[in-house]
Amino acid sequence: MAQPIVKSIAVRAPKPPSYTLKRVLVGVLFYAVAIAIAAAMFLPFFWSLITSFKPSNEIFSVPIKWIPSKLTLEHYRSAFTTVPFAGYFANSFILAAAGVLCNLFFGSISGYAFAKLNFKLNKPLFRILLAAMMIPGIVTMIPSFYVLKHFPLIGGNDILGAGGNGFLNSFWGIILPGASGSFAVFFMRQFFLTLPSDMMEMARIEGAGEFRIFWNIYLPLTKPALATLSIFTFQAGWNSFLWPMIILNDPAKATIQMGLQAFSFNHQTDFGPMMAGALIAILPILVLFLLLQKYFVQGIAFTGTKG
Repeated sequence: MAQPIVKSIAVRAPKPPSYTLKRVLVGVLFYAVAIAIAAAMFLPFFWSLITSFKPSNEIFSVPIKWIPSKLTLEHYRSAFTTVPFAGYFANSFILAAAGVLCNLFFGSISGYAFAKLNFKLNKPLFRILLAAMMIPGIVTMIPSFYVLKHFPLIGGNDILGAGGNGFLNSFWGIILPGASGSFAVFFMRQFFLTLPSDMMEMARIEGAGEFRIFWNIYLPLTKPALATLSIFTFQAGWNSFLWPMIILNDPAKATIQMGLQAFSFNHQTDFGPMMAGALIAILPILVLFLLLQKYFVQGIAFTGTKG
């Protein structure tokens, strides 16, 4: 006769109240510190926003008036009347958009070549690319200026690059040096590595050329990476100040970042219009991020998982 099988059921002992209280206190402390850090980071932006709507006599009032007595749009009107702010805005948008388009195309096609094509100098050239990423931009600024100024047959130069100004004082002098950034190539290569190579082999068997494989098969799959790269590139181009200041001498071609310095003169700064102009300057980046945030998160998640 079979013996009955006795099954023991282990009952999990309840956690002591002290453990639960400790866990709650740790959670409360964590969120308190996180909220304090977030408030500290948000405070300068909030001050800029409030300052742009404050009357001039309340900007540096003591104690600080975080809530102005009345709201005014005078600083925004002054920002557009003191300098041709709308023209600066258009110039910055043209340069930033051109930089995005160039980096998306050249960065993606170069990244595809490094990731999917086996050629003799693949790894050595990629190592050189990585080394170039470590060189600060300020180091290459003078050589880049010299090359742009003495570019042959451009801007009045002869075949030897003498006699004119080359690409100086033109938008091309801003666009060409950053048309295919090292970061763009590296970023796109890392994303292409996450895509399978089977599609490429099948397309080759069907007789498709390399550019068609890249353009019709692989490039549509890189929307998250392209969106992320667009945000990074647009932000860098939009916020660029030193290089446009060196290349562009015509006030009509000045960018929005160059225009903001017009509110600082004779060792004094007109903070109201400057804050208004600065807030207007961040709107395109904010809108771009809101439109592409879904792809941005996907691009950050998938890029860099292979090396």
